[in-house]
Amino acid sequence: MLRAAGCQSVYLDGSFVTAKDRPGDFDACWDVMEVDVERLDPVLLDFSNGRAAQKARFGGELFPAQLPNGPSGRTFLEFFQIDKQTGDPKGIIALDLRRWQP
Repeated sequence: MLRAAGCQSVYLDGSFVTAKDRPGDFDACWDVMEVDVERLDPVLLDFSNGRAAQKARFGGELFPAQLPNGPSGRTFLEFFQIDKQTGDPKGIIALDLRRWQP
């Protein structure tokens, strides 16, 4: 759906990108550049009720990458690259949606 709206990159974080045997969900953010908001699924912009609609529909949470995370002041893309426990930099997975075939 993001690719169809023009999104070029998605970044995965959370237990999905760790060595955890059975991650319960995923956290992701998507690059807003080139996205046609009119073609975007409205659920992707619904952050109400702890993002319940996103979790129900996708099994995880998706945030605009350039949106500030809140208290940290970092964008979600920056926030996802910091270990919450240590504050150290950490890796995430980048998906180039331009390379995926429908």
